[in-house]
Amino acid sequence: MSGHGYEAGRLDLPFVGISTFGKRPYEPDWTAIKADVAVLGAPFDAGTQWRAGARFGPRGVREASTLFSFGHAGAYDHEDDATYLPETVRIVDIGDADIVHTDTEKSHANIESGVRAILSAGALPVVIGGDHSINIPCIRAFSGPEYQGRDIHVLQIDAHLDFVDERHGVRHGHGNPMRRAAEQSYVSGLTQVGIRNVSSTAREGYADARKMSSQIISVRQARNMGIEGLLRTLPEDADIYITIDIDAFCPSIAPGTGTPSHGGFLYYEVLELLQGVANAHKIVGIDLVEVAPDYDPTGSTSILAAQILLNTLGFIFHAGHRG
Repeated sequence: MSGHGYEAGRLDLPFVGISTFGKRPYEPDWTAIKADVAVLGAPFDAGTQWRAGARFGPRGVREASTLFSFGHAGAYDHEDDATYLPETVRIVDIGDADIVHTDTEKSHANIESGVRAILSAGALPVVIGGDHSINIPCIRAFSGPEYQGRDIHVLQIDAHLDFVDERHGVRHGHGNPMRRAAEQSYVSGLTQVGIRNVSSTAREGYADARKMSSQIISVRQARNMGIEGLLRTLPEDADIYITIDIDAFCPSIAPGTGTPSHGGFLYYEVLELLQGVANAHKIVGIDLVEVAPDYDPTGSTSILAAQILLNTLGFIFHAGHRG
């Protein structure tokens, strides 16, 4: 084996080895997390109202993320003239929260425990769903002593408002998470971007959202506003929690989801928004949900999800707001 420079050691191609997120180290002991970022899988999709399958989202996104695992010395971006995610940014994969079939509350509680463990370690939680109901335990985790920060503002990038209060007794499905988030005393407000077409929420839900400090912006409105206009809608100096539903993207590039909605965003529209947010704000948590790999035999939806997450992490630590 050659010992010259980058050729030393194993080549470790993306299709070799175990598919942790970005092929980063696996840490099964949630009491021993020592990292800047900890990735948690939340393979729960019992909150869906149409096509299930997002329970396989964490596996799909993890496997896709290996495409971007050529070395851990960072990734150079010639447009920004920046190297993102160098070795100094420590990322670990802590596996999946245990899901108990048919039991939403127990499954959500297990997800919440995982996020609390990450916050206790002082790491940035990145949670891969699963349907959008998994945002409910993610936001709950910020209520306790594990999180010592300020109130949070939620940036939702999504096709659907997800602001249903209750439907036939269901309060914790994938149509409810933004309503549940807005009810928390430590959530200062929401910015909901990409909302379009027939949504999961009735007209009165939109009125309720606005009364509960939410700004609602469609794809067409977002395009008219531009990135700088969108960034001005976020409260200045707010700490931001980002929740990304993959159906925010046009199904022409992200068909692998249970509730596709045409007219969505393209890649750079979302990427540039996330870069602007990371440059201006402290990001305290991220979840990405509703990737259902079986509806996309090309795998491009999972690749898109992995690419968005890794790029966003690169922007966050390059901006330096997390130290």
